[in-house]
Amino acid sequence: MNKPLICMTLTGKSLEEDMMLANKYEKVIDLVELRVDHLTEDEQLYARRFPSLVNKPCILTIRRDVDGGLFTGGEFSRTNLFARALAFANTDRSKNFAYVDFEEDFQIPSIQDAAMAFGVRIIRSCHNMKEPITNLRERCNQMRKTGYEIPKIAFMPKTLADLSNMFREGERLTQYEHIFIAMGPEGLSSRVLSFRSNSYLTFVSPEEMLINTNSIGHLDPNTLINLYHFNSLSKSTSLYGITGWPLKKLYSPQLLNDAFKKNKIDAVYLPIQSSYVSESLSFAEELDFKGLSITVPYKESVLYYLHEQTPEVIQIGAANTLVRKNNKWIGFNTDYLGFTQALEEFIGGMRIKRLKVAVLGAGGAAKAVVYALKLLGARVCVFNRTIEHAQLLAEKYGYEYAQLDSYSVEKLDEYSSLIIQCTSVGMTSSQNDECTSENDPIYFYNFRGNELLFDLITTPQVTPLMNRAKMAGCRVCNGFKMLEYQTQAQFKIFTGKDM
Repeated sequence: MNKPLICMTLTGKSLEEDMMLANKYEKVIDLVELRVDHLTEDEQLYARRFPSLVNKPCILTIRRDVDGGLFTGGEFSRTNLFARALAFANTDRSKNFAYVDFEEDFQIPSIQDAAMAFGVRIIRSCHNMKEPITNLRERCNQMRKTGYEIPKIAFMPKTLADLSNMFREGERLTQYEHIFIAMGPEGLSSRVLSFRSNSYLTFVSPEEMLINTNSIGHLDPNTLINLYHFNSLSKSTSLYGITGWPLKKLYSPQLLNDAFKKNKIDAVYLPIQSSYVSESLSFAEELDFKGLSITVPYKESVLYYLHEQTPEVIQIGAANTLVRKNNKWIGFNTDYLGFTQALEEFIGGMRIKRLKVAVLGAGGAAKAVVYALKLLGARVCVFNRTIEHAQLLAEKYGYEYAQLDSYSVEKLDEYSSLIIQCTSVGMTSSQNDECTSENDPIYFYNFRGNELLFDLITTPQVTPLMNRAKMAGCRVCNGFKMLEYQTQAQFKIFTGKDM
């Protein structure tokens, strides 16, 4: 099988809009799909002109609403649109559509025969927008009426096991060309790793069309090529990833994929979203991932699945880095290393031993932070909403602890020289949001202006808590430097090389 082609789907309301987008991305795509169902009714009548307006082969698609499209008219109207768009007045085949997408139940012999006669390849498609499709090869064999057609199956996975099945069946399907796509955030790997399922092509969308969509799962061509280095991927490429729930704006794929490229390492790093860490590990094992980054909320629960743990992981009680060797998962923790380096930069020449430090939270990130603070000799009080968790973490190192609520404001004030925010509170907010208990873990605390605030959150870059502290005159810092430094340590563990 050849490398999958990159097909950009065009969903503009006019042919001119679609033409401009096709020409803008011309150098980074192989073909375009004209979604006639997204055009206005007037524009639909002139779809025949489109292939002559662009310099790439075109797929003609008129998707019904039941298949995830916008066409709501009857089949008679849609058949007429297909016939009109495929009217072969042009003897120059480059001015005709190169492909046409017919659903598996669309059987109009006259149109199909005409398409075949004029060299237009038929993509025979099946879509399930709500459920996974598991019997992929069987369905492909059923859809492929002639040796001329390319079966296409697009489905909505429920679990990563549905993706594993897709890759497994695709790897075995080498007799003819086919297209497999898993939709939604969990389906990102089906687009980036389409070569692993022997898919004939992978779909992207113009960046302009992705503004209002989840960035995880839907890709523009520049992201596919520049972030994931799609054009250099092959079956010899080593796979790495990050797993958590949910995965939103991520910086680690950019950092690690850039490092792989600069160090000339044939590897790719991509998000694997799942609501169960066991599911992520099974998926990674199925596709032979070499390593994983572990993020919220799995840094503690992943320990149950590890075969080996470094002394730091055992002491901290959390892992954020996994390497797979000899079919065994080995756990590491680089969070404490990244935090230590970022903290020392943030406080400059100040001596940490002279500061009384409040740690907000008692989860996986907080455990790494408290471990680092113990090595640095800091005086610490751990604050957490569930006080039992704060007690367990604090007493492990001989520290104080308190409930994270307004009743502990005096204790927080005592340990407020440096406040380290380790919870996920604030991740789903923007800096100008009004501070409430939902987006500010210490909304009840009034900053004096001389506190130092280190918030481990990276997105948003400024949380409501950080903004409030900054407005009071405090020095603040987000978690990006910590992420950068711990990623450097991960890269060393993954590859044995310095980033």
